[in-house]
Amino acid sequence: MGYDDVITHLGEFGRYQKRIYLLLCLPAIVCAFHKLAGVFLLARPEFRCLLPHEDAATARFESLPRWQWPRVYPNDSVIGKPNTCVYYDLEYSPEYLEGNRTAASNASAVVCSSYVYDQSKYLNSAVTEWNMVCSRSLLSATSDSLFMVGVLLGSFFFGQLSDKLGRKPTFFAALVTQLVFGVVAGVAPEYFSYTISRLIVGATTSGVFLVAYVIAMEMVGATYRLFAGVTVQMFFSVGFMLTAGFAYFIHDWRWLQIAITLPGLLFMCYYWIVPESARWLLSKGRKDEAFVIIEKAARVNGVEIPSEIYAQLVDEAEEINRKNALAAAQPAASVFDLLRYPNLRRKTLLIFFDWFVNSGVYYGLSWNTNNLGGNQLLNFVISGAVEIPGYLLLLFTLNRWGRRTILCGTMLVAGASLLLTIVVPSDMNWLLIACAMIGKLAITSSYGTVYIFTAEQFPTVVRNVGLGASSMVARVGGILAPYLNLLGEIWRPLPLVICGALSLTAGLLSLLLPETLNKPMPETIADGENFGKKSKQTEEPHAEELHSMLNGKSTKEG
Repeated sequence: MGYDDVITHLGEFGRYQKRIYLLLCLPAIVCAFHKLAGVFLLARPEFRCLLPHEDAATARFESLPRWQWPRVYPNDSVIGKPNTCVYYDLEYSPEYLEGNRTAASNASAVVCSSYVYDQSKYLNSAVTEWNMVCSRSLLSATSDSLFMVGVLLGSFFFGQLSDKLGRKPTFFAALVTQLVFGVVAGVAPEYFSYTISRLIVGATTSGVFLVAYVIAMEMVGATYRLFAGVTVQMFFSVGFMLTAGFAYFIHDWRWLQIAITLPGLLFMCYYWIVPESARWLLSKGRKDEAFVIIEKAARVNGVEIPSEIYAQLVDEAEEINRKNALAAAQPAASVFDLLRYPNLRRKTLLIFFDWFVNSGVYYGLSWNTNNLGGNQLLNFVISGAVEIPGYLLLLFTLNRWGRRTILCGTMLVAGASLLLTIVVPSDMNWLLIACAMIGKLAITSSYGTVYIFTAEQFPTVVRNVGLGASSMVARVGGILAPYLNLLGEIWRPLPLVICGALSLTAGLLSLLLPETLNKPMPETIADGENFGKKSKQTEEPHAEELHSMLNGKSTKEG
């Protein structure tokens, strides 16, 4: 009898599991705060050069009317608007600004040294404090990009730590680190210390969210794992929307950074509430501690565990340890095992591309809400809200219509809706936002599907390696997403069009992957190579039929 059978005996999703599961879903909200807050922490409002005759202490963005801008700032031929990063080297008298003198378009241009920002939407941000505009505009994208580098590094570091030291110590180590560096980021005196602090916070989101997710999933029965896995993502979406609430009430970016960090203090009490993973304890031979947790769960759920089950669990744990010892003596599986055989290589590369696109498009759309026009806070809330129906779609269709159907269908819908922004008239901004939100809903469903689909594609002997490599490729997509959004300065729909083209391409290519619903999962490399591969027995009858049809046709024509 395995541990999954013990869960079945306890109740696959009994009162004890529900209580702990709910508690472990809540940290996903705080992790969403940190992952999405960059939209507001690094918000870039409209700006213009501070002119020589203006006083930096009293100058306001609106003090220079827009109709005067062409007399002050040279026209940018790429975007078709005045380039507010430079200004004409002139004497700006009231007569000149009011249009009583001819504009000197041939005058030399001077690069700005100071800027005036529009404070109608954002009181300030890290961008306005450290002037990350014009030639320094890449700095804001780089800060977001390095946050995602931290997420990548954290998945490696905290993943290894949780396997060695346990789920619970790793969770609290990540949580304390997140609290410390979340506050440090809010008081950082300059760009470098802010970015490094945010990178460390990014790493801790992997430790907090993923470790909590693993603890939750290890105590839920197989029947409820799809529901449990999708529901925890919905808590992340709730955190997505709540981030806008913080931004609505807190207009100073430093206080905003501190405010989204402090709720993590509430989870410190979990030390006395949330148990270590009994499955992990058994794998480490700490059977007495595991039995205490199982007995407590049985008591809360109102069931009794027969004593022989404990003996069977010990035998199973010893058998797993023997297998692990034998496996450790064998050459370790690597990603090259996935690329060595043609069919497995083709599927692996397609899966990698799916992960890259899903992550890049998901974060690209999530961080692009400020570029859509209209009410930026409302755009952000809608972008989070559409994720809920996206996840609900998975609950009702994933085990009915199949993984490939959902993955391909949602990516094709995302691609089509985002590409439609090309033809949206400039005066119909609501339609542009609607297309972007349909794309966000669809890519959310796709992103949720690719996790399950990938696990079922890779053979057991290299499944962890395959999932780890896929996750790494996904982080690359997230790392590049902030730079993609900078293209919105050239043409507002351009990031959406690129995301749409990628989604459409990935959706079409995913049709080449085999369906996995109700199929046995491949165990060996040979199983993985043969999975989804047409056998000669199935190909030969079709070939013979085609041959006879061609012969018949040629005979008739003769």
